[in-house]
Amino acid sequence: MNSDSDLQIAGDILEVPHLLQAPRQHPVTVAEFAGLARSIAEDRSQWEHLVEYDATTRWYHRLRTGPGYEVWLLSWVPGQGTGPHDHGGSSGVMTVLEGTLTEHTERGARAWGAGSQRVFAPGHVHEVVNDTLEPAISLHIYYPGLTDMPMHTKACTRETAAATG
Repeated sequence: MNSDSDLQIAGDILEVPHLLQAPRQHPVTVAEFAGLARSIAEDRSQWEHLVEYDATTRWYHRLRTGPGYEVWLLSWVPGQGTGPHDHGGSSGVMTVLEGTLTEHTERGARAWGAGSQRVFAPGHVHEVVNDTLEPAISLHIYYPGLTDMPMHTKACTRETAAATG
């Protein structure tokens, strides 16, 4: 028999249950967390009715939790930002749901529009700002759940980015 593969499967592979992985109830990989964020983003009924805008401070709402992770919904009016910070020992996925957010890092600045995702590891220092004239909404997933958000000096992000950019 001529075949491009040396692997041949005889019979129905679905009859071999020990070879099939059970579907996971909760994400455990970066790709699965990014997929969770995309699925929440696509289902506006999960979050749209919750969004509020606050001119004095960034608004946030914990949307859900799972084993070891948290999902947060944030709104940003024009001019609001985080200040330079990292997320302690947590990794994360930021997904922009509406509007545009600019992320400043030591490597420069990048605008993230609706549908964009940013995955980051523990210790990633950045500043996120809505520097447009329209409000923005974002979704953030942290694993493990966010317990620490150390602040940094501006020299770590914006000024460094301006000098290198």
